[in-house]
Amino acid sequence: MQILIVDDQHAIRDALELFFDVHGYSALTAATPDEALALIRSEDVGLVIQDMNFAEGQTSGRGGMELFRAIHALDAELPVLLMTAWTSLESAVEMIREGASDYFQKPWNDDKLLTTVKNLLRMRELSRENARMRSSKQRARRELEQHALCGMVFASDAMQELVRLAVKVAPSEAPVLITGPNGSGKEKMAEIIRENSRRRGEPFVKLNAGGLPDQLLEAELFGAEAGAFTGSTKLRIGRFEAAHGGTLFLDEIGNLSANGQMKLLRVLQTGEFERLGSNTTRKVDVRIVSATNADLPRAIQASTFREDLYFRLNVIELALPPLAERGDDILPLSEHYLAPLEPRPQLADDARAALLAYEWPGNVRELHNRLQRASLVCRDHVIRASDLALPAPAAREKTASERPRISGAEREQLEEALKRAQGVVAKAASELGLSRQAFYRRLERNGLSVERRLKD
Repeated sequence: MQILIVDDQHAIRDALELFFDVHGYSALTAATPDEALALIRSEDVGLVIQDMNFAEGQTSGRGGMELFRAIHALDAELPVLLMTAWTSLESAVEMIREGASDYFQKPWNDDKLLTTVKNLLRMRELSRENARMRSSKQRARRELEQHALCGMVFASDAMQELVRLAVKVAPSEAPVLITGPNGSGKEKMAEIIRENSRRRGEPFVKLNAGGLPDQLLEAELFGAEAGAFTGSTKLRIGRFEAAHGGTLFLDEIGNLSANGQMKLLRVLQTGEFERLGSNTTRKVDVRIVSATNADLPRAIQASTFREDLYFRLNVIELALPPLAERGDDILPLSEHYLAPLEPRPQLADDARAALLAYEWPGNVRELHNRLQRASLVCRDHVIRASDLALPAPAAREKTASERPRISGAEREQLEEALKRAQGVVAKAASELGLSRQAFYRRLERNGLSVERRLKD
């Protein structure tokens, strides 16, 4: 990247060009606004240093304002540093309000000018890198949207990567274990796997594996002959048999009894089973997708879950993060849930802030329920923070053992970004590729605070 110096005085252009050359920066020069705009169109310009006046005796700064606006129209992200005398200081301040980066007065202080230029070039490079990242994310999202996403709503990087992985592994026959807290969307993820697999046109059978007693569970999984147990008067087809050729989704697998685990392991190993009350061995071709909110490695250590079954189920693991860890999904999900309602409620600013600040222990399911309630009690079809009936902060403080572990590296990263941005949150967030809301949430999570500025 090069520095473009725009000034009608030859001596000023030469002095600045030499100054930057001595400090290792390449500079271009232009004597008129037209020359400057031509160079911006044709060269890799990373920073413009422009005078405020381009005619002898002119002091109003009008020419500088016109040039700045023309540059801004060409590239709104290009940093512009203004050179001004006291007579055009008012114009320079006005241009700062319109988006110019900064100004310095002639004669300048070399050290201060060099520091400012270094910072602005660094910001330009970060802006370009963020633009490249956004472009890459947008391409990845467009590629994802060519697949069946089953109405899954997400905007966060974490969920985009998880959905990408789900779509990637879906065509295989490998068993998938979906982990995550209650209400985080595990069943929706199972649907995405099925719809992007080679079995998408075949049966998709679901069972809450942890909610049934042993005898009933065996009948549900493998079926039962008429008379196999008291009250059984006709043949019952089990879930494995019903899912033959397709996908079987076993939810709450972590709550399966020891006997249920043993029987499930056998059919996963052999593909064979017997109906309850029958000695006839049947064989099925089923892809297993399972889900749990339990910590299965810990359950294995406690001898409440079989390690061999765990490895049968967990060829691929998709770990859904809680909603509190993917805050960028909160508002898109909220708009998605409100969209079908007639008339459609609008979210007031204080409601948006409250949604973003809340920890969502019930995850996506709780968000949906609270928005449904709010849509019924709100006035004038506008949902306000009070309509959400969220617990007061004091009532939902977590103990030290419940709070998420905070990475020291993350705290340091936030502090360094704020320091480089001189406390301007918008700049610090942009450097890290975050929205301002996500940046504020991370500050709060790390016990940091910063004064909110009007320009943020």
